[in-house]
Order: sequence, then C-alpha cells, then structure tokens
Amino acid sequence: MIPMEIGVQSPRVVHFIEENNEEGFRNLLDLVEELREKATIKITVYQQRVSHYCNKRVKPRPLREGDLVLGNSAITDPTNTRGKLAPNWEGPYKAKKVLQPGTFKLETLGSREIPRAWNAKHLRKYYQ
Repeated sequence: MIPMEIGVQSPRVVHFIEENNEEGFRNLLDLVEELREKATIKITVYQQRVSHYCNKRVKPRPLREGDLVLGNSAITDPTNTRGKLAPNWEGPYKAKKVLQPGTFKLETLGSREIPRAWNAKHLRKYYQ
C-alpha cells in the first residue's frame, strides 16, 4: 500500500475479498492454455506479416552453376588500400558449385579455384 492509502482507503482495498481473489486466480489458471494458444497465433500472424513486408523488397538473384559473375571488390580488399578510383567489381568469375542456396564456390576463367565461398549478395551476374 502507498502512504496515501493508509489514511484514506482506496476502492480496491475497500472492496477486496480474499475468496473472490482466490476464485479469480483459479479461473485464470484454467484459461492459461487458451491464452497461450491465442498468443502463439498472434505471434505467428505477426511474423508472417513482417516476413511478407520484408520479402516484397528482396531482389531475387537467379544464379546457377556455370554462370559468369562479378565479385564485389570491397569484400576482397576490406581495408580499401587500392584507392577510390579502383573498380567496384572484379572478375568475371565462373560459378563452379552451389554450396547452399545463395552461396557459391567460384573459379577464374582459367579454371583456378577462388579459395573462399561467396554469398550471392556480393555477386552480380556478368553479361557478355
């Protein structure tokens, strides 16, 4: 209780009945599973809406094995020691193997394998 309620009783203190309080708690315990299910449904609907909102702006990058691609040069040189007039994209490379959807193993046109895997967001399709 706050100090004000000691002198002047508030309606919640005046109308408090222990038996009704216990009965209300038991009723809430009976409804806990139903409340959890409703919350789970609300969370799922919210996640679907957010996913739809985010995915409508995603550009698909349909790259396949054997495609010619350009690699982002900022990824290979993160310290940017080549200067601001250096090209932003390097290559072309050949997509040798798809490791996972969106992850590629590359090789040069001379069949020399690039040592690390590349994510599709750092690649751009090369058109001859």
